Amino acid sequence: MNLPDQAGRTFVVTGANTGIGRTTAIGLARAGATLWLACRSADRTRPVIEEIVRTGGNEPRFVELDLGDLDSVRSCSRVLLSSGSPIHGLINNAGLAVRRGTTTQGFELMFGINHLGHFLLTALLLKRIEESAPSRIVNVSSSAHYRCKRFDWDSLRKPARSLTTIKEYSASKLANVLFTRELARRLHGRKVTAYALNPGFAASEIWRALPRPLPALMKPFMISNEAGAMTSLHCATAPELAGRSGLYYDSCLEREPSKLALDDDLARELWKKSLEWCRLDESATEISPVFAG
Repeated sequence: MNLPDQAGRTFVVTGANTGIGRTTAIGLARAGATLWLACRSADRTRPVIEEIVRTGGNEPRFVELDLGDLDSVRSCSRVLLSSGSPIHGLINNAGLAVRRGTTTQGFELMFGINHLGHFLLTALLLKRIEESAPSRIVNVSSSAHYRCKRFDWDSLRKPARSLTTIKEYSASKLANVLFTRELARRLHGRKVTAYALNPGFAASEIWRALPRPLPALMKPFMISNEAGAMTSLHCATAPELAGRSGLYYDSCLEREPSKLALDDDLARELWKKSLEWCRLDESATEISPVFAG
């Protein structure tokens, strides 16, 4: 995939040490971008940094991020902001599937990592993203969001209870689309655009918790990580998307999300609850004052 020149532009990519995130980071680096790789492990991220440098890209910087711990998210944002670096693109890529448990703060594990951690990271970085405009926020969702028919607020504070955990995973991915829609509404006219996307059924480590031999049986039906990263890269860089925001993409094309994902009242309610859960000022109506600190 040939990307527009990204020289002089800086991106933060979460979950960039493996799978679609790694491929996204390498693609941006090859286009000339400067990168921050926000991941849990410096050791597991080092091979990506070495590969980018070896192929002539700008040396990325690592920043520790555990999306399952909101204190870690705050620490990550402090490092990024104190660096003085602009942020022209935030790629909220990291994700988790088919896992049971709760986050450090007691949220259902997949919802906490897939939505709430990214919500807080975006919130804390948003002023810098605005200052760097034109800039973009890309939220990696999933076609699984179509499977969620109702949002069960109570279940978000408990470990996954469904047999396969797909119900809870689908809810977390619906949250990605709702968040994108409300974010775009609040950012209207600020030269910051937001996109949600389905990367496709890619052979990434998001499925690593599946019991054997399921990963091996599923692999023939999966696409490559290179194919899975194409829509992320498209949303992050395509010039024709500059005037578009709050939309959902699949295979680099705009698609209609689920009916529930178009529910603006639900999007506003999720936003309000996410502010409360992240201990941010819920009384403010403008995005910059809310997230200025």
